[in-house]
Amino acid sequence: MAAIRIIGLGNHLRGDDAVGLLAARRLRQKVGHRAEVIEAEMVGIGLMELMKDVSVVILVDAARSGLAPGTIHRLDASAGPIGGRIFPCSSHVIGILEALELARAVGALPATVILYGVEADNTEPGQQLSSAVAVALDQVVEQIVQECDADHARISSDDASREGC
Repeated sequence: MAAIRIIGLGNHLRGDDAVGLLAARRLRQKVGHRAEVIEAEMVGIGLMELMKDVSVVILVDAARSGLAPGTIHRLDASAGPIGGRIFPCSSHVIGILEALELARAVGALPATVILYGVEADNTEPGQQLSSAVAVALDQVVEQIVQECDADHARISSDDASREGC
């Protein structure tokens, strides 16, 4: 099992809300063995289970803060509560913030949890990805690949130093 898990969240039937799922599909090809990649549609509280047994989790989801569509947010959920300004509501059974805070409360939050949110434009049923979010999708995938590479190198270095003791 990989020490890094990337989880793309969303709903493939609702336009820009599919951005996390699409990112996961692209990332699976790009990160190879360095991370496990999961597509999680409408996951809700099941997110807690998906975060088990890894030290680093990178989440990707659509966001709604009122900024321009395609704006990319990077939040460190392991540092403390994120708050609801970027993810005020959810198309999931419970929202990502509630699932993260529940995991924190019961001591099940991984050591590192990074959340990428891509500002959505249109999340109406049956819509395609908007052009602004499509551009951001390419950018967020590259950012996550770089972050994954850095995390993988850090974890490998930590493992090597433990073996040397």
